[in-house]
Amino acid sequence: MGYTLHYYDLVLVAIAASLGAGAIVGFATPIPIEVSIVVLGLVAVGLMGHALFINGPVDTPEDLTEEVPVEEVPAVLSPLETTE
Repeated sequence: MGYTLHYYDLVLVAIAASLGAGAIVGFATPIPIEVSIVVLGLVAVGLMGHALFINGPVDTPEDLTEEVPVEEVPAVLSPLETTE
């Protein structure tokens, strides 16, 4: 079973790329590194805002009210003690 890239994977890559591009622009051009990091950091903030509020992880607020059965919760996150 292969892994496929999803929207949020691409958002994480784009955030890292924008901050990396800020560092490269700061070092390779006469633009001060502080300015380039801040400007492309604002691009990263815009990407995060889009991922959270425009294309959020849920479709409707009602999706947040669905309860998950305890059996489906990973053991690491489960509040119940297991005998395993």
